[in-house]
Amino acid sequence: MIKSFRDLRVWQKARQLTLTVYRKTQNFPTQEQFGLTSQIRRSATSICANIAEGGKKSRKDFLRFLEIADGSLEETKSHLILSRDLGYLTTGNFEELMGVANEIGRMLNALMESLRNS
Repeated sequence: MIKSFRDLRVWQKARQLTLTVYRKTQNFPTQEQFGLTSQIRRSATSICANIAEGGKKSRKDFLRFLEIADGSLEETKSHLILSRDLGYLTTGNFEELMGVANEIGRMLNALMESLRNS
């Protein structure tokens, strides 16, 4: 039985991604502080926040919040690609972050499917 959003493995993994995004973006160029750095941090944070916010709602509302979290995840992936393309992320850092992001996507999809079928 899930007592708190903190018990959800998908939230735990999203939190891990958010913390890693914050660490990896610390060395982005200063001119990106209010641009790409802010955008990628906000989209990553939004994944966790929407999972947490939906956790105490009805099944229908929880699904809606999970869909929003999934949209934020896709936004984060787009920002990661751009960061790599601009040379702000090394290939290794990019692959690490995208690997975690892809895992979160699979977890979100499985949770949404489970909620739809229950």
